[in-house]
Amino acid sequence: MRGRDEETNEFLGPSRSQQRREALAIFDLAEVLVGLTDGQLAPIPMPDELRDLVRDSRRITAPIARKRQLQFLAKHMRREEDETLDAIRRALQHDRDEARRDTAALHQLEAWRDRLLAEGDPALAELLQAHPHPDRQHLRQLVRNAKEERLKNKPPHAFRELFRELKAMMREDATGNEDGNGEAAFADDDDAFGEHFEEHDPADAPDDSGEDHDPAPRSRRG
Repeated sequence: MRGRDEETNEFLGPSRSQQRREALAIFDLAEVLVGLTDGQLAPIPMPDELRDLVRDSRRITAPIARKRQLQFLAKHMRREEDETLDAIRRALQHDRDEARRDTAALHQLEAWRDRLLAEGDPALAELLQAHPHPDRQHLRQLVRNAKEERLKNKPPHAFRELFRELKAMMREDATGNEDGNGEAAFADDDDAFGEHFEEHDPADAPDDSGEDHDPAPRSRRG
């Protein structure tokens, strides 16, 4: 640990154990960076030389060679200023926090959708109390149509439309109700929000009840 020499009052350097901990932390950070895609790496602030080295390191996949390359990358990173490494860590933490918020938002949408299909009007009344919507009848009709689709094994058009309608409601509500950090609970960036939820939209499945259903039987002709 850092401290002062009791006799000279000079600052002491880090102990060996602290140096080892810092080296391991930077190695772990290097491993995280190498695991990022180009899209994930792009917004992370870092010198161009370091960014190129991270990209080069990703091309090495043989276990032993990869470990050596990670050690080389970590050694290079240890030469960077503390401010550079701190900025990288903050950017990565921001991405993790954003991913957690998106996941929580997705689960909230799924929960409301499932309740609407299972409980009908009582769940709809509770939803509208928490998230006012100008067209109650439209939502009620979507719920009815989604239920009918399930019963008749039809393509889940209303099921998907219900999910999109809920997503729009939550996003609109979030823009007017920001949390203490000044960030909306739901992403306010249309592209980022849309890409995440369309990619993970559980409504893409024809049925999320957890049960297996056979295809609708074909009529037999004598």
